[in-house]
Amino acid sequence: MAETIEQIRSFINTSNLTTSNHTNTGQSRHVITLNAEIVYQAQFNPALLELINRADLVTPDGAGVVWASRYLGQPVPERVTGIDLINALAPVAEAAGWKVFLLGAAPGVAAEAGQKLRKRYPRLSIVGTYHGYWQLDSAEEQKILELIEQTRPDLLLVALGAPRQEFWIRRQLDLGRLKVPVSIGVGGSLDVISGRVQRAPAWMRRLQLEWLGRLIREPWRWRRMLALPKFVFRVWRQGRQRIKCC
Repeated sequence: MAETIEQIRSFINTSNLTTSNHTNTGQSRHVITLNAEIVYQAQFNPALLELINRADLVTPDGAGVVWASRYLGQPVPERVTGIDLINALAPVAEAAGWKVFLLGAAPGVAAEAGQKLRKRYPRLSIVGTYHGYWQLDSAEEQKILELIEQTRPDLLLVALGAPRQEFWIRRQLDLGRLKVPVSIGVGGSLDVISGRVQRAPAWMRRLQLEWLGRLIREPWRWRRMLALPKFVFRVWRQGRQRIKCC
């Protein structure tokens, strides 16, 4: 986690760096928290695969990705979920004076999450919140983009669900509509921070069973969870092929 935080700090500091003509460099970075379901989808979705490869930073959000990296001989240091990343970034943002914008989830959730974060970190600057129930290319989306431009956050946390949030961030960056130092897709994190959804117990997280806790809480997700055994099988097969080749 420390390495991820320092990389994001570097992104923000670089973006806010003033050049010799007194203008900011204005670099905008895209951070993806990647889980096994999205990795599996990317095998069959070239646009999604390209999006992941273009990201400035990808963190392993899920035990499946961590296991796969170790099984294939390219281990990542640790799991970095969206909610854990927010909880780690909040005190850093408070100390550094970074401005934060929360976008997504159901109406009222982002605002409630912002209130909870401010309660824990009184000097945290949350400059805006907005829900995620709007249409692409709508007047409301334009209103959101204008609000983000006016408030000039250093961190934009987008909770539209994966991979929708990743495609939205990338599209806005490519169109030059999003001039934020760091944008991160955080999935259902705002629901948990707001208190509307309970996270899996600590013992489940320690045993890498948070996915099971979410399935119990949201049984309608079972179809999406079918990607997990398929992901494991593809990783196992790739590992076997690697062993044979070597």
